[in-house]
Amino acid sequence: MAYGAIYRKTLNFNCRVKARLAVLLGVTLVTAACATGPLWSPPPEGAADPRATAPEFTFVSDTFAFANLIRARHRGEDDLYANYCFVLARGLRQFSQFARFDPALPRLDHDGYAGLVRRVVALPVWQPASSEDGRIVIPGYANLREFSRAEEAAVKEGLGSRFWTLVHWTNWRVTFWVTRGHQEHVAHEIVSELRAGRLVQLLVTNWPKPELNHTVVAFESRDAGSTVDFVVWDPNDPDAPGIVTFDRHAGRFWATRVYDTEPGAIRVFRMYYSRLL
Repeated sequence: MAYGAIYRKTLNFNCRVKARLAVLLGVTLVTAACATGPLWSPPPEGAADPRATAPEFTFVSDTFAFANLIRARHRGEDDLYANYCFVLARGLRQFSQFARFDPALPRLDHDGYAGLVRRVVALPVWQPASSEDGRIVIPGYANLREFSRAEEAAVKEGLGSRFWTLVHWTNWRVTFWVTRGHQEHVAHEIVSELRAGRLVQLLVTNWPKPELNHTVVAFESRDAGSTVDFVVWDPNDPDAPGIVTFDRHAGRFWATRVYDTEPGAIRVFRMYYSRLL
């Protein structure tokens, strides 16, 4: 057989192998949430409240005061703080888990605060929350909202680059088809995590519609029987909570109130809850 023919056959074989591996990887990623993590559990015994919340979190005080900006709404403007939604959502969780504020301590300069923020966001977000004594202390301010409003430049500098969050390999899940069972399990996991007192970061998408490839942080769920509303902090909207709804009958999520997004069906994945995912 001619060398060219052998080469073409080898190339075609390699392409088929790579394609099958890509499909296998996709299936593995999509089903990972079904294979790991806590199952849906009933409310604590004696509890009448259908809500689940992260009890140490308050929207008006424990969120960033500034927004991740949307380029389409700021055309022609330079130096936009845009495409930082993953950085901000992860950073919110890291401050919740690893930092505490002490307004009685003297304030620092710009470099001092930027350095403290770097220390907070250097900690792996999937690790358990630190004890009160083990947390990084942010002096001179009472909470994250107050701190990020007064020291916006230092906080943004300390949060760092958006590059690796934009190219993170799990972001490709926005292109994946998901089953009803997968989305049901994601909803179960969110409720279980909130009942355990943990914030839940979500990748939300309505791809291939080029409108929503984004991340939000769930901090409360409200069970209405046929639906569960997940109340979320949206990096694009520091002024008010958003809502992502899970419809039990349809087995899918709905963008009920997601900033700058038309209400409609979306796919939801958990983010940054293990070394791989």
